[in-house]
Amino acid sequence: MDGVVYNTDTDLLFPPRAISALRDLRGELWQELVDRVLPQDPPAVDRLAFVLMMVRMGGCSSCQSDSFRAMRGCTQCSIQTVRRFRGDDQELLALFNEARDELERYIGIVRK
Repeated sequence: MDGVVYNTDTDLLFPPRAISALRDLRGELWQELVDRVLPQDPPAVDRLAFVLMMVRMGGCSSCQSDSFRAMRGCTQCSIQTVRRFRGDDQELLALFNEARDELERYIGIVRK
């Protein structure tokens, strides 16, 4: 396995286990969102919406196993993504709500 870098903190998409590391990176609205999402079960819509939001913000779907992002690991990448977000916490909350609304529409379609 020469040349293969394996980081145990690297997943295909943003891992929910990294949510707690993001709590103190922003202001009160962000912290309240993380506090609300963190204790929820994995299939909860809010938790899924948070994951979807982070996947989109971090560009997880384009991450390659040999990229610098993957070598650093998902937790460090997501921390950097949240720190580099140029909008305010209200804009982050809007991104979360968009992801949540999209998931609710999808779940409604699937259940029909």
